Amino acid sequence: MSATLELTQALISCRSVTPVDGGCQELIADRLKAIGFHTESVVSGPESFQVTNLWAIKKGKSGDQGKVLLFAGHTDVVPTGPLEKWTSDPFEPSIRDGYLYGRGAADMKTSLAAFVVAAEEFVVKHPDHQGSIAFLITSDEEGPAHDGTVIMCERLAKHGQRLDYCVVGEPTSVNYLGDMIKNGRRGSLSGKLKIKGIQAHIAYPHLGKNPIHLAAPAIQNLVETEWDKGNEYFQPTSFQISNIHAGTGANNVIPGELAIDFNFRFSTESKPEQLRERLEQILKAAGVEFEIEWSLSGNPFITGDGALANALRYAIKTETEIDTELSTTGGTSDGRFIAKICKEVVEFGPLNATSHKIDESVIVDDIEPLKNIYRKTLEQLVA
Repeated sequence: MSATLELTQALISCRSVTPVDGGCQELIADRLKAIGFHTESVVSGPESFQVTNLWAIKKGKSGDQGKVLLFAGHTDVVPTGPLEKWTSDPFEPSIRDGYLYGRGAADMKTSLAAFVVAAEEFVVKHPDHQGSIAFLITSDEEGPAHDGTVIMCERLAKHGQRLDYCVVGEPTSVNYLGDMIKNGRRGSLSGKLKIKGIQAHIAYPHLGKNPIHLAAPAIQNLVETEWDKGNEYFQPTSFQISNIHAGTGANNVIPGELAIDFNFRFSTESKPEQLRERLEQILKAAGVEFEIEWSLSGNPFITGDGALANALRYAIKTETEIDTELSTTGGTSDGRFIAKICKEVVEFGPLNATSHKIDESVIVDDIEPLKNIYRKTLEQLVA
């Protein structure tokens, strides 16, 4: 059994449903300390939702640390769902028909194991490496993300820690290992909209004001609005309504209020302030009385064809013979926090098809190539 597969299985065996780390970070820290890393554990958050974070760094031989490459990821996993629907226990790693099954196999304990073993092999081969290697691991990525990577990045910035490159181990591959790298992510801006009306008996509409009827033209306008055209890295900003509710449940009452939950996934062509202002202008033009509670989960970030993307593409090509695609599709990740203090941030990991699903899995034969890609990236940037 390879060292990477063995460590992946050990991590899957840790019951680490967010925000619980389940001992994963201790396993990782012990391995890293054995090869010369300085490690630090930071516990944060309220007592009812405590988050564990690991910072580790092995400095290079150059006086100023040289270039710093950060491996970032999370040990927490989403809940299992109905256990009876799993073919095997989600926290007892199982290999069947060439696949390794277990919660977190794809998202993202295989990547974490590959990070660690890649660093071990690199340090043995390059004991006098010039650049530095760092790890930032949290147990709060699948949860609210209030006490994990975001506060660790603030802490690193306060201490003046420089980061030049970051690889986030999210599962990004689509059909084959290495066919996609995420070199950016769209921003996410959500809103809870309340449109006010006047409740009344449905037989006497002149005594009421139906917020659903009032909102209908505005909703159509919002759906049809082109917010921006996107650019070479991002598709155009999208507006989507996720939930809509009004009424008392009775069929003879005009509702007094309409509640709408919506979300913008926005490109670097739009700013949150612009989107808020335009949406509110559309509502005002429709003549509706409204309130909005806004929530910004993250701004967009982009890493172009810089040293990191090129190094990772070269590593993928030499290991898999695949020409990878750069993409910004999908949801948000902790890369949005790291991008504030690190110029070049990309995400790369195993196939994403089973993430968060029942019988989550990775292809066993992809595990060693993934580790090799991470090691080859280190060799190009910090050796």
